[in-house]
Amino acid sequence: MERGWSGIETREAAMKMVRMVVTVMMLGICGVLVAEEADWKPLFPEDGVPQGWRVTSWADLAEPGPEGAKWRVEDGVLHGSEPRGTWLISEAEYGDFELRYEFKLGERGNSGCALRAPMKGDPAFDGLELQMADYRYNTDATASELTGGLYRALAPKEQVYKPTEWNSYEIRLVGSHIRVVLNGTVILDHDLEQQTKTVLRHDGTEASALKDRPRRGHIGFQELSRGGDHVMIRNARIRVLEGVR
Repeated sequence: MERGWSGIETREAAMKMVRMVVTVMMLGICGVLVAEEADWKPLFPEDGVPQGWRVTSWADLAEPGPEGAKWRVEDGVLHGSEPRGTWLISEAEYGDFELRYEFKLGERGNSGCALRAPMKGDPAFDGLELQMADYRYNTDATASELTGGLYRALAPKEQVYKPTEWNSYEIRLVGSHIRVVLNGTVILDHDLEQQTKTVLRHDGTEASALKDRPRRGHIGFQELSRGGDHVMIRNARIRVLEGVR
């Protein structure tokens, strides 16, 4: 007569099965995480002059920057140009993507992150510009002109920028939806299709509403800081959620 399992043996077998299932699930999760991490590409993997990027005028990407203006990477940190008044713009175009980086500004720092910008005109009005600045640069600035705002178009839900410290941005653009996390706090979460209000350019003329801005374009970083300090960017990486052309 075959001996049946005791209660202890049954519990041990059940626990063994549970451990096997958990192990398989963890291996699957680890595999997904490894695959996702591999999708992230560093923007500035080498020291020196950034490759695959152009230095342009801050007011019009079709125009060259001031004579001799250079951005540089030192010890993995991107430093803004001297002289000021430039954009560092990617040669590659992006549509749907996630972008993450850390940034630090001086006492009178002013920078921005260009998103889906055409290679002409001002990213703040012809594409999207996510701000990096505080009141010390412009004491008359509106909420949308401060860190976390889409310049003159959308203000952040709250102001969590840490002046003169390292701050972290997580930006996600998929179709008409934008989501921005600053220092762990969601500050923008909007459908751009719902943003129908036009904004004024620096010369007082109207720029397109956010719903009419491009859904594909270039990314980049701006240098407009005063006082000798320059914007610093580190750990900048991008994950494309569709093809890049």
